[in-house]
Parts: sequence; structure tokens; C-alpha cells
Amino acid sequence: MAENKAPDPKQRQRAEAYAPDPAGGPMTTDQGVVVEHTDDALRAGERGPTLLEDFHFREKITRFDHERIPERVVHARGAGAYGYFEPYASCAEFTRAAFLQDPAVRTPVFVRFSTVQGPRGSADTVRDVRGFATKFYTSEGNYDLVGNNFPVFFIQDGIKFPDFVHAVKMEPHNEIPTGASAHDTLWDFVSLQPETLHTVMWLMSDRAIPRSYRMMQGFGVHTFRFVDAGGKGTFVKFHWKPKLGVHSLVWDEAQEVMGRDPDFNRRDLWETIEAGQYPEWELGVQLVPEQDEHQFDFDLLDATKIIPEEQVPVRPIGRMVLDRNPDNFFAETEQVAFCTANVVPGIDFTNDPLLQARNFSYLDTQLIRLGGPNFAHIPVNRPVVDVRNNQRDGYHQEEIHRGANYSPNSLGGGCPALGTVDEGAYRHLAERVDGVKIRRRSPSFEDHYTQAAMFWHSMADWEKRHIVDAFRFELGKVDAVPVRERTVEQLAHVDHELATAVAEGIGVAAPTRTSTPDPRPSPALSLVNNQGENTIATRQIALLATDGVDAHQASVLRDTLRERGAVAEVLAPHDGTVRAADGTALTVDRALPTVAAVLYDAVVLTGGSEPGDGADGDAARRFVRNAYRHGKPVAAYGPATTLLTRLLPDEVRLSTPDGEVTADRGVVSAGTADSPFTEEFVKAVAAHRFRDRPVPRD
Repeated sequence: MAENKAPDPKQRQRAEAYAPDPAGGPMTTDQGVVVEHTDDALRAGERGPTLLEDFHFREKITRFDHERIPERVVHARGAGAYGYFEPYASCAEFTRAAFLQDPAVRTPVFVRFSTVQGPRGSADTVRDVRGFATKFYTSEGNYDLVGNNFPVFFIQDGIKFPDFVHAVKMEPHNEIPTGASAHDTLWDFVSLQPETLHTVMWLMSDRAIPRSYRMMQGFGVHTFRFVDAGGKGTFVKFHWKPKLGVHSLVWDEAQEVMGRDPDFNRRDLWETIEAGQYPEWELGVQLVPEQDEHQFDFDLLDATKIIPEEQVPVRPIGRMVLDRNPDNFFAETEQVAFCTANVVPGIDFTNDPLLQARNFSYLDTQLIRLGGPNFAHIPVNRPVVDVRNNQRDGYHQEEIHRGANYSPNSLGGGCPALGTVDEGAYRHLAERVDGVKIRRRSPSFEDHYTQAAMFWHSMADWEKRHIVDAFRFELGKVDAVPVRERTVEQLAHVDHELATAVAEGIGVAAPTRTSTPDPRPSPALSLVNNQGENTIATRQIALLATDGVDAHQASVLRDTLRERGAVAEVLAPHDGTVRAADGTALTVDRALPTVAAVLYDAVVLTGGSEPGDGADGDAARRFVRNAYRHGKPVAAYGPATTLLTRLLPDEVRLSTPDGEVTADRGVVSAGTADSPFTEEFVKAVAAHRFRDRPVPRD
């Protein structure tokens, strides 16, 4: 008797996505004329020429020819979702921003995650910076917190932004590589611009290949200002911390995912929201009184620097939950327009030279990308408050205005009238600014090595190994040997051990030892200290089954994992069902040839017949080896433990087929899938990865 199978949530999602238009009615042209036929153009006779009087044909083709808009120059590939933000308590002591005052008020948000370098058609899991942009639809207007998953940026002054983007994008002569940083022009730029080194250290770390957007930190990058009701300013740095912790892929795994599922991160975000497993982040701030601006050994206005959390702790002020997917990718995710200059009363700018450039550049970009100055009329960009001004006309004006369009006026009754601060009007912080006109940076921006060294010294040993491997991979793709050598020379100013290890891997001479910074490590920078809640919620778990499986034990284990919030799927050599030992059938969720270990967070061998020597057996053994090699939890019970004994190193402790539960570095085994086995496995999955394991057998 076949097992009852619950409705496939993906089929339900697809049915809802393609449900009939609730407006109903027959097809029409853009002018509302009902269309009778749309498969054949009007022509003179069955084989005659097409007639231009066919207005439906002309409109349909013309609209198709013009339906693509320019993609973003950077951050072209992304995914978005709606949700809400709510503060924990009033923040009136340091800001008058209305959305940060009342814990009972939920502010709607739209968040867009993205990669930076590649075009829209590139893959999700490339080594790259990730964008983390949040639009708050507040009661005082839209506020855009436009950030990244790194707290620092590659350059200090916005005038260098075109140079950096030209260097990091595909090379102009052949437009290669797509979505990757491993090429000559980027590393030439890096080797000549030491201000890039701190961010490059983040780029070479596992932070650059997040497991999912839901397990990724976000940062405002710049130092902004909070302003309270009395006009007092406080410097502020913004931090988004994911509830599930900060977790990453490993590079070998990320590369395979690119081929298996280039939409890996986008699909993950969409499916978890559809399943009701809503992603959540905590918003934290680092606050610095204005009188303490110069109390650091770096400049607060330097976007290539962080404020170490040991010096200024992050203060949690609220949480954000994403609970709704867009209805139409183009209308919402593609057309959403962010700008760092979109602020509300209580939030102001600083003199950060990179921030000042972004304030101009974002708006300037939207004018060309979205077809003119009225892009704020697009639904995803509209504020939830009324908009009243004299800025009219232009492409795509959707409002029909009445009255005068200048100020001051008397003919229009003086409308729209100006507001006051008491009525919520925005007022910039009064700050004295003077100086001679010069093209020169402050000497306080000159230290390019100390914080790069701090990042390196804050890493665990396995994180350092991954950074060295990343440098070797990226620089190994660089054809120009002088660029390799010059980059290693720059790394020598960060740490001689790092530079020497990289040099050995790319075939250049080890650099001469030079004096390097010796900063105090910042534990908050290591992934080890950002594991998040002890939960298996949303983790993808594969249960490998074959004919002869104990269907009862496998079903109970699967259901228990699902009850804990995990996505547990039964995989088998073929789709459909597998024949259980008691003659019943166990439903298969996916066929093994269609998936891979890189798409899952853990694997359980549920028993049944031993994998043979054919393709199916090879696929099963490869699945287990890869999961183990990438540090993922691996488990087996009953007769399946004998397979682990053959695949894993002798140093790993394993249970016998009828023994008690044994757990060793994320490898869990037992005679049966009872409660102790399940609890040990859940504990291993919650730990995410086990980095220091013996090498698996061939």
C-alpha cells in the first residue's frame, strides 16, 4: 500500500503564481479594445503579406521590442521580498525618526539582495560582495538603508567608483569573466590601490559565498548621523544580524552549485517565505557621540574602516521579518529604486566622500534606467504617505495635477504649503563647514593595512586556510605575473605569513619580510562567533533510501525533522517510490541523479539494499563523500552504518549496525533511528559545519 503523499508545496506555489487574473474578462489592447484572435497577423490572403493596418499586431510587437530596460550597472542580479520592521523600544534618546519610536508600529519594508559584479544572467554563488538594500515605507516618507554584506568598501572617495567598477567588471576586449573577480584588471587595480585591501580580505573570506541570503549579515557601510528632537547629532553605523546566524558555503561547493542550481540563493529565499519560514534579522547600531569623533586610530568618515565591536558594542534596536514574495519580479524586484539620499527626519549624512558620491549617483542612475524622473510613481517605489510638490510632467507622469506648479503662489491658495519641524519637516543638522578647495584626502585616511591585518588575525585557522586558498585561486587566474607579484607585495604589509603562503601557491617569489601591523583581534569578525540560534529550521536534509528500507523508521525520522522546521526529503536512485522491507512503499521526493550533496545541509543514510557498482551506487557514495568533505553532518543507522565504515576514515568513530548512538565531529550513527539518534543528529545539524575532519577515503 502506497504511502499518502501531502500536496507538493511547489505545485501549490506554481498554481497560485499562474492563477487567473482576478479582474477577469477577455483580452484587450492597451486601449481597451477586445481582442478576438492573437495567433495570426492580419494578411492579404492566407499566404499574402502582413498588413500594417493590423493595430493589434503592431502594438503587441512594439511592446515586446521595448519591454527590456537597462539592467543595473552593478547589483544587476538580485532577489527581493516584502516584510515589516518593528523597534524594540523608543529610540528618542538619539533620533527623532518616527519609525524608531513605537514598538507597536510595524513599518512595511521591501528588501533586495544582490550580487555586485555579474549581469542578471550570472549565478548566485559567485565570490562577490552581496547587496542588502532595505526600503522602509515610513509615516514620514521612504527611507532607504542601502548596504552590503561587508561593512567596508573598496575605495574611500566616490570619484574612484567608475575606475573600480571598470576594473571589477568583465574585461572590455572579450567580456570575460562573467560574475567572477578572478581576472587581471581587478587585481591590477587592487595591487595599485592599497585602500582596497581591507575589503579584499573580506572578499577572499567565506563571507563572500553566503549559504543563503537568510544567513547573511548586512551593514550600512558608511557612518551616518542620528539627530534627536533637540537637533543633537550622534554618529551611527547600521548592522543587520540574521536570526539563523551567519553561515557560508565552501568554495568547492559554491562552484558546483553554480552548475547544479545557478538560482540557489534566490530559490532559497522564495521557497522559505512560501513555506512560512520567514527570514528575520535584528537591526543593531553602533553609536558614537559627536564629541568622540576623533577618539579612534582611524577616521569615522573612511568607508574602508569598521568600528570594532570591542570598542563600540552593537546595540540592538529592532527586528525585521520578510513574509511576502513579490507578485511580479519585473514590476517589483527589477524596478525598485534605492538611493542613499532617501532619508527621513532623524537620519542625516556625514562628510564621508564615498557617501556623498552615492547620494548623487543613485538618483542619476534611476533617471536613465527607469525612463525618467517619475520612477517614484512605480508602485514598489511609492511612499505610503501623500506626495505633494510642484515636480510635474516628464516621462511616465501618472498623476493628473491641478492648480499652480510654482512656489510661492497666491492663485493656488499657496498650496502646497511648506511644513514646519513640528509638522515633520526634514531639517539637516546645523554643522559649520569651511575650508579651501583642494583635491586631497585627509591624512587620517592613509592607514590601509591595520584593519586588513585585524581581519586576518581575527580568523580561525580554517578561515585563514580558506582565505589563502581563495587568493591562490583568484590570483592563479591572473595572466600578468607582475600583477601577481605586486599583489603579494601588498599582502606582505598586512601579514608576512599570509603573503608567503599566497606566493607559494601562485608561483612567485616570497616577499621580503617587512614591518606589519599587530592589531588586537576582533572576535566578532569570525564566523565562529556568529552561529546564531541553535536551530535546524529551514535546513535542507537529504534522507537516502533504497529498496529494503525500514519505511516506518525513515518516515518517523523525516516527520520529526520536518516538525523541527527542517526541509527533509527522501532521495532514491529513481523517482516514484522505493519498496520497503515490509512490502509497503516509501514515497520518493527526488531522484538522486537530479540533485547533489551541495544542495543540502546534511545527509542521513536510512538503510535498505547496499548501493551497487553502477551509476546509482556511485551517485550515492559520491553524495555521502561530498557532504562529509564539505563539513556537513552525516548520519546512518542500522545496516547503513557499514557503508559509512567503508567511506569514512578510520579515525571517525562509528557505531556498529546494532550498537548505541555514536557522535563524532558531525558524524552520527546508531543501530536504530530512535530518539537518542535523532537528538544527536539534530544537534549536529544545528552546528552547521565541522571544519576539522580527517580526509575521506577515495
